[in-house]
Amino acid sequence: MANEKLRGAIVESGLKLEQVAERLGVSPKTVERWISDPKRKPYRRFQYAVASMLQREVSYLWSDERTSEEVSASSDSEVMKLYAHRSVVPHGTWTKLYANATTHFDVLVYSGFWLTEDPQFHRLVREKSSTGVPIRFMLGDPNSSAVAIRGEDEGIGSAMAGKIRNALMNYAPLFRLPNVEFRLHATTLYNSVYRSDNELLANGHVFGVGAYMAPVLHLQRVPGGELFDTYAESVERVWESARHITSPTDCEDATA
Repeated sequence: MANEKLRGAIVESGLKLEQVAERLGVSPKTVERWISDPKRKPYRRFQYAVASMLQREVSYLWSDERTSEEVSASSDSEVMKLYAHRSVVPHGTWTKLYANATTHFDVLVYSGFWLTEDPQFHRLVREKSSTGVPIRFMLGDPNSSAVAIRGEDEGIGSAMAGKIRNALMNYAPLFRLPNVEFRLHATTLYNSVYRSDNELLANGHVFGVGAYMAPVLHLQRVPGGELFDTYAESVERVWESARHITSPTDCEDATA
């Protein structure tokens, strides 16, 4: 049975299928399938985009989806703590986060230099590595334009690239460990993300402010919530596009 509510909402909006598709960045045939085949529902990000475009609730266009109020209620439960600055996050929060890792141990940063100087963090990496936990480090490519821009945004210029190179040198002993992988990314990061299984800390990036003075959001995954997964999916996208390196000096061969 076709999705007549979606078809009707598009007609009432005065938009053509081609216009809807163009605004979403998909093909007109994809939009047609969303209408003709109810089993071919769009990804959540497209559902929200369509609902906003057509000024309808997602749950109206796709009746088996939850209302925005229901999603918001679940997402509220995902927020464990909001810190005004990274500098005020208790040190034990970071170590406790990764000490509980069994399936995910991810570090997504530009440099995250402060963490590279923490002996307890290094011990945790070695311990988790020995128990088979996959550990993924994603640092900024010091030769990339994204890193150069972030350096300017923070007011430290080329020192940002230098911090990344120094961070990699501090991590040098970890390159030899099993289950540990390093990659360089050229992504514009709006947050540094520190993930352990179903918890994460998201350190916002604010123009003109160093990350240590920016807010940190502590999240946990809750059934029905979408905040945690939004950040976790972003980590996966960066990981997929980043370049694998096998030593700290590999960054010198990276391209922007």
